Amino acid sequence: MENALEIRNLDIRYGAVQAVRDVSLTVNAGKVTALLGANGAGKTTTVMAVAGARKIAAGSVSIFGKDMTGAPEDAIVRSGVAISPEGRRVFASLSVEENLTLAGSVLGDSALMAERRSAMMERFPILSERRTQPAGLLSGGEQQMLAVARALMSMPKLLLMDEPSLGLAPQMVDQIFAIVEELRNEGISILLVEQNAALSLEVADHAVVLANGEVAAEGLPEDLKNNSLLHAAYLAA
Repeated sequence: MENALEIRNLDIRYGAVQAVRDVSLTVNAGKVTALLGANGAGKTTTVMAVAGARKIAAGSVSIFGKDMTGAPEDAIVRSGVAISPEGRRVFASLSVEENLTLAGSVLGDSALMAERRSAMMERFPILSERRTQPAGLLSGGEQQMLAVARALMSMPKLLLMDEPSLGLAPQMVDQIFAIVEELRNEGISILLVEQNAALSLEVADHAVVLANGEVAAEGLPEDLKNNSLLHAAYLAA
């Protein structure tokens, strides 16, 4: 089975500053790869490059066996990729239902869009309860649920999740990670970007640690859990 995502020797620059240097990682089909590291390590930059929102200076990005290096964002979406971005970025003035409808427009089929929207309301009951409320009035946890539901509207095969637990109460964090496990069990491949390394290593099948834009370590979660140096330096939740 082909890999969901292969990043090879990725370089990304912001002017003279090299934000990501020679980063390689893989997300196996139907599995979760956790991308860990401190603030400024290059995690979000890497994810945004996969999503087509950051220019790649060197290296390659392959999605389900197809070279998508430098492809525009809409082509990335059509290839089966969706992103739940850092900071949630819901449309605050639009209702929950309108946020989902807008996300579902990429399907190009109004009946399918309505079906997907109903499925998201069923999956996230709190969104059904809040369906007519402006997204900006939702709690942080509810907005995160909406961000995930919005990403799922396009029926992605590969989901990019950027800091889904950031700023959430512990109970809501547990719910978010339970959703990650559910999605993986449904066969969706996930690149999970997180600072909460402890919980990430519980749900991940593979983990990559970035430091200063480079891969500092990678391997099975249980191996990284037992690496005291890495735990102290990078993996404290």
